[in-house]
Amino acid sequence: MEQTDRVDLREGVAVDDLEHGKVVSGRVGDEDAILVASGQDYFAVGAACTHYHALLADGLIVDDTVRCPMHHACFSLRTGEALRAPALDPIAAWRVERVVDKVFVRERLPPPKRSIGSATASPPNAPTSVVIVGGGAAGLAAADMLRREGYSGPVTILSADDTPPYDRPNVSKDFLAGTAPEEWMPLREVKYYAEQDIDLMLNQRVASIDVARRLVRLGDGRELGFGSLLLATGADPIRLELPSTAGARIFYLRTIADCRAILAALNSAKTAVIVGTSFIGLEVAASLRARGIEVHVAGLDRVPLERVLGPEVGSFVQALHEQHGVTFHLGQSATRVDGTQVTLTNGRTLQADLVVLGVGVRPAIALAETAGLTVDRGITVNEYLETSAPGIFAAGDIARWPDPHSGERIRVEHWVVAQRQGQVAARNILGSRQPFAAAPFFWSQHYDVAINYVGHADKWDAIVIEGALSSHDCAVSYRKGERTLAVATIGRDLANLRAERLLEAQVAPVGA
Repeated sequence: MEQTDRVDLREGVAVDDLEHGKVVSGRVGDEDAILVASGQDYFAVGAACTHYHALLADGLIVDDTVRCPMHHACFSLRTGEALRAPALDPIAAWRVERVVDKVFVRERLPPPKRSIGSATASPPNAPTSVVIVGGGAAGLAAADMLRREGYSGPVTILSADDTPPYDRPNVSKDFLAGTAPEEWMPLREVKYYAEQDIDLMLNQRVASIDVARRLVRLGDGRELGFGSLLLATGADPIRLELPSTAGARIFYLRTIADCRAILAALNSAKTAVIVGTSFIGLEVAASLRARGIEVHVAGLDRVPLERVLGPEVGSFVQALHEQHGVTFHLGQSATRVDGTQVTLTNGRTLQADLVVLGVGVRPAIALAETAGLTVDRGITVNEYLETSAPGIFAAGDIARWPDPHSGERIRVEHWVVAQRQGQVAARNILGSRQPFAAAPFFWSQHYDVAINYVGHADKWDAIVIEGALSSHDCAVSYRKGERTLAVATIGRDLANLRAERLLEAQVAPVGA
């Protein structure tokens, strides 16, 4: 998407300067804005994404939408509405008028309706109530979308966490590194839940689900009925049976409470051992190095992240961490922790004031399994994210759905996917029958290098690298036969957006 110099958009822009897909950056009053030409239409909207404030001028125009270059949020150019996560809030939109050979930005348009008070009635065939089990990305996104779609019935979020829904990716990234304050972490202010009449119940564990009677039983014995139910329980860290002695400080990282515990331990720490070469493990390593902690990483893999990104990218990530002072012990795991001494498989001992275990997660599907729902390494759902029990849906890390891109049933543990599935599940709870067909997307941050990944590739025949990993400027395609299953990029955000668009354009609608 091309960009010209910043101008006052109220004074008009020549039609000749607004070719299809071209963006003019400027301002409207004291607000930064962009003017966009798409086909024969012209649009003016806010200049920055409402998620992490990336400039939309650097994004991609797709029909009457604009996609953010950083984390692929999608906004309507007509209304400013946030159509797809991770952004939840709209951007500003203005009326645009063409007069002869110039395009003028006029008054600001009213924001999209977002409040329960603005809805005259719930959609037809809406359930009597909706209960959401899980207070993470999928749960909040679903509750938010229910209200945006005009649902006025009771909405309850049952969260085992003691904190309202927060920006979980930052738990291992900027918050742990010390570059994001805690007040940035909540996805919504506390007052939002009251304003939207969403009953957020924290510290609430669900003991069981009675499918026949349409109710959930809480850990304290109370029962709560539902018209429709969304399971969004996420995943739990895999626990290692690691013998340890007094004084050992061993941590897992999944919640903000876990992160606070690690931060408290850092006050008296100089060295850390990370067990596991997962994304979480390596992001923790980078965050601790940002705080000046000596870091050792032990992992059974031959190359970090090889199973997800391949040997070339994995080796690049390893070298990047080594350049920042991380020491790797590959082909190794921890066998015991004696105080501040960690013993590896080969018998070597490492000094560790704290140990962080990051060897993966498992989907939290026990509730579904005991309720009699169909499970298979996750909760089995159809293309509408509905489980084997009508009216009960699943989204996020627990959902195994028919992926139209790979032609297989997949389950992924991506934050953006969880949010988008929550949004689609909410629409389908209200009767939309919208297939989940978004190409999976995630990002991983390692120091000043961000890896954006779109698609899904468990196995591939070939990896094609365009550009250079060493220059932090490349696109890596994972191919099976003639098909591209996934694309990872470094320093090429627009290329990643284009790959997402291409993957989604190649999928025929379900039933076609």
